[in-house]
Amino acid sequence: MVEAYNFLASWQLFPEKGVYEFGDRPRSGIYKLEAVENERLLSVSMNWVTIENQAFESKYILVPDGQEHSFENPEIADTISATFIDGITFETRFFRNRQPVLHVTNEIMPNGYLKITQKGNTPAQREYTNVEYYHKQMSVLPYSASVAGALIKPTEEGVIRHKALTAMEEQTNMQLGQIRKQIELLALQAQEIQKRKELSMLIYNAKLNFAPVIGQTYYLYEKADGSHLLSLVSPREWGGGAGPYKRFIAAVKLLADHTWMEVV
Repeated sequence: MVEAYNFLASWQLFPEKGVYEFGDRPRSGIYKLEAVENERLLSVSMNWVTIENQAFESKYILVPDGQEHSFENPEIADTISATFIDGITFETRFFRNRQPVLHVTNEIMPNGYLKITQKGNTPAQREYTNVEYYHKQMSVLPYSASVAGALIKPTEEGVIRHKALTAMEEQTNMQLGQIRKQIELLALQAQEIQKRKELSMLIYNAKLNFAPVIGQTYYLYEKADGSHLLSLVSPREWGGGAGPYKRFIAAVKLLADHTWMEVV
């Protein structure tokens, strides 16, 4: 099932991004797609929690051959068909008494998100469209979620499991956030060290008429011939300019590790 490759994952719901013309907006949800039976079938698992903290879960199997197949929950539909349009889009249609009751489109967006569009009719026969957006989870969870589903029933086990998984997700996201901050700090430190290294190479190639003292501030100038010179005389002492030199580059200080840093 090559076309399904991009979809096979656990997806986490962006509840704030969705548009719901029918049904309650979920507080959170997970939607999981897995290949089964030698990749001939597609397992769809869903789990979500409402604003009122009710947990719902659903699971069904798709045969993605474009043909109608019997559906296990006649309250939702008698038959179901699934078709892969291409590697980023597939459609699922639910029928009751040979009449379409729900049309679900799964689409991979250019930003990598999964967009699920549900089109159906309310019990009052009013047409509605619900749109959900998901991002791919880094870890594969043992179940999944969305609001378009087959067998829909709240379970105490689902509430307990969802709370545990939500806590796990929050903890791992917090830990990953801390690691990202540490990486960003290390990157800044590396940039600062590289900057000091480049400045130090420039100074050690410059003309020195004295032995620099650690912690003392000196002044780096560029001469007319493009070479550099380290001086004890600041631009202020030259009347605010570079004196006899082409230009003033920076005030610098020698550190204990014998690297040089620019003094602001």
